[in-house]
Amino acid sequence: MSDTLTPTLANMVLDNDGLTNAFEYETQPNLTYKMHTETQRVSGFVDELKAYEQAVYKLLSTERYKYLIYSWSYGIELEDLFGQPIPYVVPELERRITEAVMADDRTESVSDFEFDTSKRSVVHVKFKATSIFGEVKIDLNVEI
Repeated sequence: MSDTLTPTLANMVLDNDGLTNAFEYETQPNLTYKMHTETQRVSGFVDELKAYEQAVYKLLSTERYKYLIYSWSYGIELEDLFGQPIPYVVPELERRITEAVMADDRTESVSDFEFDTSKRSVVHVKFKATSIFGEVKIDLNVEI
C-alpha cells in the first residue's frame, strides 16, 4: 500500500460551502520589464523593490475604470478632482492614493504624505510606500 493519498471524494476535506479545497496558492515571481519613463522605452528587467516602485507609479498614472484591459480595482480616480477646491482635493488625494496603493498585496503601508499646492492647477505629492521588499519614496504631480 502506498503512503501517498490519491484524492477521492471519500478522502477530500470539504469546505463549509461543500466545495473541495483542491488548489494551492503560490506567490508568483516579481520579475517584470523595466520601463524607462524618460526615453519612453521598455528594456531589461527589474524585480522586488524596483518592480514594486514601478508598479506604484504605473498604478497612479492609470485612471480607474477608464481602460477595459485593467480590473476595476486597478488605478486611481483623479478626473473628478479637476476644478475642485484645494481644501477638498488634498485630503481626498491622500485617501485615494492610499486606497489605490494598498490594493497591491505587496504593500504594507502608505504614509508620510506631503503636499505642495503653490503651483496653480497642480498638487505636488510626496509620500512613502512600504512594501514586503522595503520602502520607496514616491514623488508625483497631480493636475487638478
